[in-house]
This record gives sequence, C-alpha cells and structure tokens, in this order.
Amino acid sequence: MAHPEGPSRRELDLERYEVTTDRLLTVPNIISFARLALVPVFVWLLLVPRQPWSDLLALAVLALSAFTDWLDGYLARRWNQISRVGQLLDPVADRLYIVATVVAFVIRDIIPWWFAAAIVLRDLVLALLIPVLRHYDLPPLPVHFLGKAATFNLLYAFPLLLLGQLPGPLGTVALVFGWAFGIWGAGLYWVAAGLYLEEARRLIGLRRRREASR
Repeated sequence: MAHPEGPSRRELDLERYEVTTDRLLTVPNIISFARLALVPVFVWLLLVPRQPWSDLLALAVLALSAFTDWLDGYLARRWNQISRVGQLLDPVADRLYIVATVVAFVIRDIIPWWFAAAIVLRDLVLALLIPVLRHYDLPPLPVHFLGKAATFNLLYAFPLLLLGQLPGPLGTVALVFGWAFGIWGAGLYWVAAGLYLEEARRLIGLRRRREASR
C-alpha cells in the first residue's frame, strides 16, 4: 500500500502556487511596485523631520503598506494573475518594510538593538536559502500562512510602538499593545523560518531523487 506521503503527494509540493500569467504589468504587480517605491519615503519620514506630522504620515504609509500587502495577493488569486515577478515582489516588499522599520526604530531608540537583530537575522538566514534553491532549479518558496501571520503582527506592532512614543494614556496603551504584537510577531517569524527551511529540505530531496532516477 502506498504511503500517504508518497511520490504523488510530493509531486504536488513542487506544483503549488503555479504561475498563471507571464505578464509584468498586472494590477497586483503595480500595487507591489508602488509599495516598494514608498519604502524610502517611509524611512525619510521617520528619520529626517522627526516631527509629529511626519510620524503621523509614516504611520499612514505603514498602514497603507499593510493593506496593500493583503490586497495584491487577494487580487492575484481572484483574477488569476499570479506571476513569478509578483511572487518575488510581495515578500521583498514585506522584508524591506520590516528591516527599514526596525533599523529606523533602533536609531530613534524606540526598540532595543537585540530585538531588531533577532528580526534581521531571521531574514538573513532565509536570504541565504535563495541561492541554494536556485542551485537545484527550484522557485522561491510560497509564502506560508504563519509567515504572513508573523508579518501582519509586526506591521501592527510598528505603528503602535510609534504611537507609544506619545505622552499620556494613549501612548502607554499603544506601547503595551505594540510590544504584545511585536513579541508574538518575532516568535512566529522564527517558527515560520523553521517551516520554510523544512520545506526547502523536502523539495531539494525530491529534486535530487528525480535527477538520480533519470
């Protein structure tokens, strides 16, 4: 009797989230490009003026990024516009916002360096996985649900931590909830990293067996 994790199941692993279009200028991709273009604007608003109005605009950019992060994926699936470019742009935009935010927050003493290092180190580990996947002619791994959950937690945490710099009860409440989202987000970030590494190990093993059988 075939094992439930036999070859047929593993064959499906390599075909998940197949590209449905080769077009570059799809609506989801345009949204992702716009999100990327706002990263330097976001960093400038956080670090250069350092005024209440600039922090509020930075919050608005971050909120818009969180919304469009959900929107581009939803539209890609809904309109059958999943593209290879989109599969690369979406996680790149997420990582850039997260890394840019933690670096800017460290500079402004909003978060400690060790918290930022834990987040950046996780992204570095997964970045080193990309050339390994390319060596085996494997596409980037599809975004896992836990990875998205971690990203959403962090993107909720950052605006709250920024609001937490305000004096008074509002700042205190925002700071408490900001750290709650931040700690959960960082924990899920590393759990998702473990799942990505395990997925890569399985797919590389499958690729090796395919090549050995030829």
